[in-house]
Amino acid sequence: MRVLLGVTGGIAAYKAAELTRELVRGGVEVQVLMTGGAQSFVTPLTFQALSGRAVRTTLLDPDAEMGMGHIELARWADLILIAPASANTLARIAAGLADDLLGTVLLASEAPLWLAPAMNQAMWRNPMTQNNVRAIQALRPDCQIIEPDSGEQACGDVGPGRMPEPEELARRVLTWQRDSGVGRPENGPVRDLLGLRIVLTAGPTRERLDPVRYLSNDSSGKMGYALAAAAQQRGAQVTLVSGPVSLAPPAGVEVVPVESACDMLEAVRTVLQRVDGADWFVSAAAVADYRPQTSATQKQKKQGDAGLTLSLVQNPDILATVTSARQARLTVGFAAETENLLEHARAKRQRKGVDLIVANNVSRPDIGFNSDENEVWIVSAADETLVSRQSKTAVADKILDAALAADRLKRNIEETV
Repeated sequence: MRVLLGVTGGIAAYKAAELTRELVRGGVEVQVLMTGGAQSFVTPLTFQALSGRAVRTTLLDPDAEMGMGHIELARWADLILIAPASANTLARIAAGLADDLLGTVLLASEAPLWLAPAMNQAMWRNPMTQNNVRAIQALRPDCQIIEPDSGEQACGDVGPGRMPEPEELARRVLTWQRDSGVGRPENGPVRDLLGLRIVLTAGPTRERLDPVRYLSNDSSGKMGYALAAAAQQRGAQVTLVSGPVSLAPPAGVEVVPVESACDMLEAVRTVLQRVDGADWFVSAAAVADYRPQTSATQKQKKQGDAGLTLSLVQNPDILATVTSARQARLTVGFAAETENLLEHARAKRQRKGVDLIVANNVSRPDIGFNSDENEVWIVSAADETLVSRQSKTAVADKILDAALAADRLKRNIEETV
């Protein structure tokens, strides 16, 4: 998809640099157009480095206009996003002025227009500004006005007028692309998870007995890492909280390494707070149910022929914690079982209140732990689907397909209630 990003004069212009980075990270082609006022806050070179394209700044650019550059820009864009949109810019758009590059492109383009106003709270509340917003919406019914956030402003005032955070704006753009199909390549990977923020756990946990010994399990992390890689390739922004594994980090995925179950819970909480909740939380990690009540600070020596008794305490339930706190719209859990697979999976889904449970039989040596292949049941409230034995990469896509279908159904139900 091609986004023409218009950056106008205002202190929030610095946020547009991070917005450019987020859009490019999501696979969007970004062409930045800066007004003279914007260049007083951020240099064009900054945007050129982030977008990989020369920034357009002038209507009467001899080189660009030899090919009618402003018309080419107007035809090039799938979406025009102006962020920040200053009070002056809103007034100029409402008046239909075309004496600079931005105004000319807007009049010549039929692409959808999004405006993210950013200004002093008094300027935003001023009846003239609000009248300009209404005039734009009347003249351009397709124009989407992204309401400014409230909060402390650079001038010291508090109120509405802050440009939304770059991550939120990028998420909106990517979600729109996913839902509309605009700019979707005919070849290459399907990017049907664009705009989704997914937090995923993978691998085992290690519960320390002393500095050299621990309790753990046979999880290799391969299934969770395959899910993270597949989600990223399909357009999602993925954060992977990983226990100790011998796997390379998936390209484009943020990996947060942890060791114990308590470490993993703390990391998950931190990530979810940072991203203000996730769209999906996928708990693929094989988290230890118990940990030693005490962990020795030094290596414990054998005491003659005497045995050793361990006192264990229960670990926190990470999946149930996230689900009960409603920190993700959709939650997916895993059930590694050795018997009564579907019975245990159904019970676990209901007990933890999750949308989907992915269950597999880890007693089989040919699938599951440490294998490159898997065979799973995907259990939801509506149905139970068997994904027959195949590579974990292929299984990952089947799991994501099921999660996407469940998410769409859930959103449709919420919108009609």
